[in-house]
Amino acid sequence: MARIVVPDISRVAAKWIRRAGSAGQEYTDGVESSRADWAGATAAASASYASGVQEAIAGGRFQKGVAAAGTAKWKRMASEKGSVRFGPGVAAAEPDYSKGFTPYLQALGTIDLPMPGPRGAEGNYQRSALVGRALNQLRVKK
Repeated sequence: MARIVVPDISRVAAKWIRRAGSAGQEYTDGVESSRADWAGATAAASASYASGVQEAIAGGRFQKGVAAAGTAKWKRMASEKGSVRFGPGVAAAEPDYSKGFTPYLQALGTIDLPMPGPRGAEGNYQRSALVGRALNQLRVKK
């Protein structure tokens, strides 16, 4: 029997960074040229998704993954990647944000609130309840 000869991890990681780091345009091209029905295929896989999630829950894989990563990794990755990607991600999401938030703004604009009372007055809590119910009804209808 012959043993598999494997390269040093530093060489493998350096190659991965070099190759994957320059593949952004190919990634974009692949997404834009895809003729696959992502939404249809994803919806059709909902039973598989539910089964996989239940299997992961039963096996405690979420907790194991959290424990393996730890807080230090979360902080490091959030600081190194998250801060750089946050602004561009927000800008790219603006059309979806506007589309998703518009119905809530419109709903808020239709609520007739009673006049506020003094601080701590029971009627003030009713104002909050009116807003909460209206927004929740909209959320549930989605």
